[in-house]
Amino acid sequence: MIQPTFADLGEALSEVTFCVVDLETTGAGSSAGITEIGAVKVRGGEQLGEFQTLVNPGAHIPASISVLTGITDSMVAGAPSIAAALPSFLEFAAGCVLVAHNAGFDVGFLKRACEELGYAWPKPKVVDTVALARQALLRDEVRNYKLGTLAAHFHTAVTPDHRALDDARATVEVLHGLLERVGSLGVFSLEELLDFTRRVSPARRAKRGMAEGLPQLPGVYCFVAELADKQGILRRQVLYVGKSKNIYRRVRSYFTSAETRRRMDEMVRIATRVEATVCRTELEAQVLELRLIAAHSPRYNRRSKFPDRYLWLRLTDEPFPRFSVVRKPPPGPCLGPLSGRAAAADAMLVAQEAFGLRQCNQRIPLHKPAPACALAQLGRCPAPCQHLISPADYAVLVDAASAALAGDVRPALHAAASRVAELAAAQRYEQAGEIVGRLEGYLAATAKHHRLASLAACPLLVAAYPVDKGWEIHVIRHGHLAAATQVRRAAEVIPAAAAAVAESGTGPDPLVEETQLIADWLERPGVRIIEIEGTWAWPLHAGVGSLPQALAEPDQSAPIEKAASRSSDE
Repeated sequence: MIQPTFADLGEALSEVTFCVVDLETTGAGSSAGITEIGAVKVRGGEQLGEFQTLVNPGAHIPASISVLTGITDSMVAGAPSIAAALPSFLEFAAGCVLVAHNAGFDVGFLKRACEELGYAWPKPKVVDTVALARQALLRDEVRNYKLGTLAAHFHTAVTPDHRALDDARATVEVLHGLLERVGSLGVFSLEELLDFTRRVSPARRAKRGMAEGLPQLPGVYCFVAELADKQGILRRQVLYVGKSKNIYRRVRSYFTSAETRRRMDEMVRIATRVEATVCRTELEAQVLELRLIAAHSPRYNRRSKFPDRYLWLRLTDEPFPRFSVVRKPPPGPCLGPLSGRAAAADAMLVAQEAFGLRQCNQRIPLHKPAPACALAQLGRCPAPCQHLISPADYAVLVDAASAALAGDVRPALHAAASRVAELAAAQRYEQAGEIVGRLEGYLAATAKHHRLASLAACPLLVAAYPVDKGWEIHVIRHGHLAAATQVRRAAEVIPAAAAAVAESGTGPDPLVEETQLIADWLERPGVRIIEIEGTWAWPLHAGVGSLPQALAEPDQSAPIEKAASRSSDE
């Protein structure tokens, strides 16, 4: 037996030199810059030094930031750049443990500055007072973990005011209050402190045995719970579905501090076992994950909360058709899937402006006039309700709209181009920009529709893709992954593909996401088509040219314009 030494206890917190740092910046994005650095160096409760400097970010400080921090462009005009200030700070903090409130923000800016200036990041140990407070304080003690809230809780002498040095001083006092709190919980060394901020509950860690025996291969895993119903009968419930290149290693991570999502902690405590399915290809694993989520709606998968988020735009089946948004793809010409109601509303608006169909949902009799809607009274509707347009002429408009949904985007492009030109000539650029934005969404939706519809209409498609261990082979039927296999040598591809086709089935109706995944895989560079039945193609004018080019050519007439002009002449 080896006798433990005092060194095995780790570095005592009283002997650790902490550098508590706070930054003020021009924002939170990757393009934001640092405007002030404040830091306080402490050890054993004693202050060793302070560091403070304004920094010229080389860019305008937004007014909202100036109001928050009090730092203006004029204040930093003569301040050193980050290239001059960063080396001084790195020297001040050398050999210290960095401490920050929401450390990911401050440390992220410092690391990015080092990378941009060519300095090696010293990789210090980091303590986040937000994470430490979450573990050390009870929920009924503080309403949140903001620095101001914690400063008030610990009655700090310095009040945070969104200036770097004052916030760093307040964070020092918060740190000392938290260290005093965790000391009563048996945390006395730096190593224990770092582990404490990433604490995993004993109940969660005790379940790591659920990972034993799982394959160290790619595939899909399911966390399952056996819960008793009202009659006391155990029912199997899938809680969470995931995929990984190494099932065993990924599942093991759920029982360690590597898994930081709060809902996963609750899920692991409920789960009673993990089920795994080995997959032969990455695409097979992605598709299986989607299918299992759709089949079981696991409560801890975010995707389960939005099962019917896709919509389709179609023409109604009535004497005077109009555009309508539906939740299921109709059998005839349509546009979709559209991601949500906002996208569907924009697509409908583009189509309505291009083709001029009626927008009201009233039933229109063929033989007698009906009350006119508001748009008809304003002259913004062909008004079939008032018999201002004949059924034959209205049918011309419908045919043009149907052709557009079937794949010809030119009428919508040219109608929008004419309208944009009018608005631009009148210097109404904001309204013109709104039309362009809607048109971009319409074109993207059209391209997506035909990309997926063409694949879904293909009865059989067999393709192979080279990977490190050989070739992946997939059999696709009507946009559905029917079979997958992998071979080592190129000579085995054709026989393996034939065997996969023979074993493949029709399968369920493919999910939108499944067809998207398959389309992404097929469009990878290097994918080779082995066999195909039917036609895998897009309509000729489904993605005509580029949007700027189309908007620059508004004079090309479309069928809808001809039909409308003929109706008005008559």
